[in-house]
Amino acid sequence: MKLGIVGSGAIARGLAKTASDHHEIVLWARREESAEKARDRLEDQADVVTELEVLSDAEIVVEAIAEDARAKCDLHSRLGELLPEPVLLSTTTSSLSVAEIARASGRPDRFAGMHVFNPVERMELVELVFPEEATEETRARFHGLCEGLGKTAVEVPDEAGFVVNRLLFPFLFDAVRLQERTGLDSESIDACMKLGAGHPMGPLTLLDFVGLDVAAAIGDSIGAEVPARIRDLADEGKLGKKAGEGFFSY
Repeated sequence: MKLGIVGSGAIARGLAKTASDHHEIVLWARREESAEKARDRLEDQADVVTELEVLSDAEIVVEAIAEDARAKCDLHSRLGELLPEPVLLSTTTSSLSVAEIARASGRPDRFAGMHVFNPVERMELVELVFPEEATEETRARFHGLCEGLGKTAVEVPDEAGFVVNRLLFPFLFDAVRLQERTGLDSESIDACMKLGAGHPMGPLTLLDFVGLDVAAAIGDSIGAEVPARIRDLADEGKLGKKAGEGFFSY
């Protein structure tokens, strides 16, 4: 099966790497500069292109661009018009309305939300979200895709943040508020949760890994109060691991 991936960031590349053993991968990047970076990192694991038309012979196309509702809806509107009718579409949104993006595509009966987790190669779960119009065949094919990727798919409601982020981010934000109140250093907070609660990664490290701009966007989408410290760091360009600095330096 040919799998189309729209986007060239960490999630898109992780999907390409994970799927490349079993599928022919075509990955679309918006700009040639982004395409070159993706080619360097993926080597021969995907055909990296900058023309959406090349995705036309894919059976499933998964969008993995930035977490911006308007940008995702605009792109899916283009894909819905461009791609042949049988092609299934998906979004990797972690917090936005799947039904809204599906409507923008014009094919909600052939649409799914596939919330994969970073790093895609190592994280087992996929939160699958279907609009009401999705057919049984659509559901079966996305479950089959996840199984083929070696993932465990769990169907969850189309509610902001789904299950994982809706429960996780209030906890992560509480860790930041604790630091704001007490001045406790980041290493100590993370050590307590790793050694005392058995977490594989401390909450502040996890926020850095997610990206503080993304964390703030998720917090806003689920109606959680985002700590001022996160917004301040993001405004300074200290977005976490991808920027080399956040709660920790990298």
